Amino acid sequence: MQNLTRRNFLKASGLGAALWGTGGMRSFAAEARRRVIVIGGGWGGATAAKYVRLTDPSIEVTLLEPSKEFISCPFSNLVLAGVESLKNLTLNYNGLRKHGVKIRHEAAAAIEPDKRRVRVGKDSLEYDRLIVSPGVDFQWEQIEGLAAAKDTVLHAWKAGPQTVQLAKQIQSMADGGVIVMTVPPVAYRCPPGPYERASMIAWYLKTKKPKSKLIVFDANKDIVSKTGLFKAVFKDYAANNDYRPAQKAEKIDIGAKEVTTDTGDKVKYDVVNVIPPQRAGAIAVEADLVGGDKRWCEVDHVTYESVKQKNIHVIGDATIGLPVPKSGNVANAMGKICATAVVSLLNGKEPPVIAPGNTCYSWVNDKEAIAVVNAYKIENGKVVQIEQKLTPGKSVAVAQNSLAWRASIWNDVLG
Repeated sequence: MQNLTRRNFLKASGLGAALWGTGGMRSFAAEARRRVIVIGGGWGGATAAKYVRLTDPSIEVTLLEPSKEFISCPFSNLVLAGVESLKNLTLNYNGLRKHGVKIRHEAAAAIEPDKRRVRVGKDSLEYDRLIVSPGVDFQWEQIEGLAAAKDTVLHAWKAGPQTVQLAKQIQSMADGGVIVMTVPPVAYRCPPGPYERASMIAWYLKTKKPKSKLIVFDANKDIVSKTGLFKAVFKDYAANNDYRPAQKAEKIDIGAKEVTTDTGDKVKYDVVNVIPPQRAGAIAVEADLVGGDKRWCEVDHVTYESVKQKNIHVIGDATIGLPVPKSGNVANAMGKICATAVVSLLNGKEPPVIAPGNTCYSWVNDKEAIAVVNAYKIENGKVVQIEQKLTPGKSVAVAQNSLAWRASIWNDVLG
């Protein structure tokens, strides 16, 4: 895989020609002031806010994001093994401000679809189009004892303070200790993420604490992403990584420091990392944007408009109905496609039909990584996968390419 510049990324994802070909970087004729509000400043929301402004600077864009810093979940598993620092994964929102995006570091309290407005504190912000990129929330109640223990049992599935805390717990554990990690049932944020995490922790144990062991309880029947590649990697860590598929975490007892699975297995731990089952962010659930499963939001595959609420678009990990993974790259692609659609709709034009793309890297030790690239098309209004390419195995070259990729895509999101 070649190093990716911003232009190469757009070309590879299939977005470049479509955006440029539809006037993606030109300003539409100014009309009466139109307002777009974006909820959530992650990979999808930040991208959407930026690209609405790039595509039509006459549109007023307000981004609602409580955090003053963007912290990348991709690459955060490297922090757990002491290979990366959280500081290097932390960026600011100054680039969006330079594009004229108004940023309020506040949480959206509620969406009122019938009035086309969002409540923020004591304010009510009106919109013509709303883009919701709320990420995921956790279903704590799915594991007995977790809701009461969620402040002490770390998930580290939203990069930030918990990532640093978990790293400290792993690194301070005595050699000979046991780490228990759980993988939730699909769907969840970043399908290969738990297996990358298991690889990095197992590598750390093998090299730093060889008497220690990682036990992975996976609620799924098998590794759900890059299956063959991760199985090959796990063989390298057989002495330190006990991977147990089809075992769903059912109960956690922090007093006994014990995890119980649905098969009746009980394992004591020194360090525990429970990744809970997930659903769309709370505000999407409260605004009735989720489907019958009460977890994920169904959207139109061309515009990302909600099938339940008009003038509201949902992007990123919160969506359902797409054969694409819940990844940062996909959220970034959705943000650009959605921005183009929103600008087209606000200007009375037919939105262009653009398929997303996905590139995903997973590090498996301090120097090597594996990767997958997925290509899609829109067929009969639906996203369809047309090609998937996997790297032959782990390599230093793939890891180095991933660093070039992250610099390029971070710039695309926030630059």
